[in-house]
Amino acid sequence: MFILVVIFLLSPFRGCKYSNLYYSTAQKNYIRATILKLYKFASIDVGSNAVRLLFTNVFETKEGPIFRKLSLVRVPIRLGEDAFIHGKIGEEKSDQLIKTMRSFKHLMNVHQVLDYRAYATSAMREASNSPFIISEIKGYADIDLEIIGGEQEADTISFADLPDFMPHFEGAVFIDVGGGSTELSYIKNAKKVDSISLQIGTVRLLHDAVDSALWDQMKEWFDKHQLLKSGTPILGTGGNINKILKVLRKQQNDYFINTVDLAAFKVELDAVDYDERITRFVLNPDRADVIIPASQIFLTAADWLGAEQIYIPKVGLSDGIARALYKKYKAR
Repeated sequence: MFILVVIFLLSPFRGCKYSNLYYSTAQKNYIRATILKLYKFASIDVGSNAVRLLFTNVFETKEGPIFRKLSLVRVPIRLGEDAFIHGKIGEEKSDQLIKTMRSFKHLMNVHQVLDYRAYATSAMREASNSPFIISEIKGYADIDLEIIGGEQEADTISFADLPDFMPHFEGAVFIDVGGGSTELSYIKNAKKVDSISLQIGTVRLLHDAVDSALWDQMKEWFDKHQLLKSGTPILGTGGNINKILKVLRKQQNDYFINTVDLAAFKVELDAVDYDERITRFVLNPDRADVIIPASQIFLTAADWLGAEQIYIPKVGLSDGIARALYKKYKAR
């Protein structure tokens, strides 16, 4: 029974040697022979625009671990709207966050995860009442929430492995666009060269809370690594670029978008109001406003890099957390 369950769980794993839904007898025997252990981890990402809980299965095989996303829960709590404007998170959103974390704790108990890690990013970094909220979450939800710095956030994101279906890049720039910040990581020969976190986020841009000097800092960072107009590929992560891929991809298995198509899409977004964006492009209400500044961030970076395409591996902070948890568990 366990083997049959494992075969079923592996079938949707795109980009993996087991991605075909229908297996030959030889393939089934191979799976039985190679899977040694199954681990389950939980990753919590308390962001500026939403809070996420990701469950990840890790199938340990003779050829190495295989990471598969089991399920993702996303709750749209825009903490950044309070933190970036008022400097603290208000009572209503604090209460929503605490209740969400309590529900996450129940889900983790049901899933019987081996371990978990909960990270909070830009909004909680800036909110003056973060220590109180963290204490309340510990008391009511029994979850240890850790606020991480921008560079640690960038490092964790870049720690996430690229799916097998992505092409090999000698050098690439990871760009993760969030509600409160944008994380950049320069990767060369599968190793991180440098990373930087800039307070250029979609929620900040919506409220004109981004200092123009930060754009100069981004360009200077590219120049520092001789990336300006280099054509270095972009690996885009975050909910907005994932949604843009879903709207723009020409085939179901496409994993990249052309920057000219993204520019044209942004023109379409700008031309219609908020309500029409929701209906025409099938956007969630909390996505329909931030998708425009997210597009602008990616287009600006692509222009400076001279990148014609943005590759979207659909990995992020939660995926990096899962890999870090597995590494920590195996190092015991």
